[in-house]
Amino acid sequence: MIHVDNKMYCCGCEACVQVCPRHCINFDSDSEGFSYPVVHVEKCIHCGLCENVCPYLNRKEERKSSKPLKVLACKHPNKNIQLHSSSGGIVSLIAEKVIEEGGVVFGAKFDKDWSVIHEFTETLAGLAAFRGSKYVQSRIGSSFLLVKEFLEKSRLVLFIGTPCQVRALYLFLRQRYSNLLTIDLVCHGIGSPKVWRLYLEQYYSKDIIRSIAHRDKTLGWEQYCLRVSYLHHGKKLVRCEDLRKNPYLRGFIHNIFLRPSCSNCPSKGFKSGSDFTCADFWGIKTIAPNIYDKDGVSLLMVNNERAELFFNKLNISSFPMDYGSAYKYNPSIIVSAPIHHFRHLFFLMLGKINFKALVFLIQGINKLHRIMFKAKKV
Repeated sequence: MIHVDNKMYCCGCEACVQVCPRHCINFDSDSEGFSYPVVHVEKCIHCGLCENVCPYLNRKEERKSSKPLKVLACKHPNKNIQLHSSSGGIVSLIAEKVIEEGGVVFGAKFDKDWSVIHEFTETLAGLAAFRGSKYVQSRIGSSFLLVKEFLEKSRLVLFIGTPCQVRALYLFLRQRYSNLLTIDLVCHGIGSPKVWRLYLEQYYSKDIIRSIAHRDKTLGWEQYCLRVSYLHHGKKLVRCEDLRKNPYLRGFIHNIFLRPSCSNCPSKGFKSGSDFTCADFWGIKTIAPNIYDKDGVSLLMVNNERAELFFNKLNISSFPMDYGSAYKYNPSIIVSAPIHHFRHLFFLMLGKINFKALVFLIQGINKLHRIMFKAKKV
């Protein structure tokens, strides 16, 4: 029977909920807005399936090689898709090929209330909703069950998610399917759905939101910019704030409201079992200035021969790169996000004072703490 004693050991993948034959596991949110499994003991038959699919209880041993098969710099040939993607749009290109071959693609999207959920699409048009980063934990729902359903109907399936979600999917399936492709996204961490909701309510409670982009490129690919298009008294307005001004982005990037398990990820460093690993190619301007593109460059790591065969079908120019150089500028490939010193204080005060003021206050206290710590060492 699944039981979470320490919240650092539950990534919220929902695999345990979907695998339970008696449907006796619910996911309930805690005071921070993160969901955890709760078992209805009276219905449980102690089959152990929920424990068998948990990424924390079934940590994958180190691979023989801790490096991918190939490391590539690339971007989508369509400039519009590149601009609407967080980096260079290579994930969209892979997804398009899957759709063209009659397949199904699972990814994260905003729902009608601007929460983040995992869903699937069978159309090229449907891929648009999956583009762009979502710095909030997505609800998996019944996605793993649906993946299995499509696979057993011999459909080609692409699943895109965080390393822990991809790892959980493989544990849930309990076997490798030749018609399944997976992409895990290099993950800094996942933000609290409650914090995201409070942020939206404080800034847009009386407005009608039309679109949201957590990584808008109005100020350039290398600038984090949260862009919200909304109607205010019938007039269409746009708020586009960079990392210096936007409190949600600042809090996310500085680990203030990440899920506790993000500091102890069991699936980073190619342990998820994914076919591809994708990220922003930070540092490309220094490593290979001739490849740099102000509108974004993808770092694509091809992890096995199946992935290499599929990638070779794509109509794209790519540039082989050195893994060590790529990792130097993107340590999140392997390194988990540290817990913020004053994370607990943030959640104690959340909802009691202005959201923006709270984020800047926590950062100010943290800065003062660092100064005092250095002074003690002198």
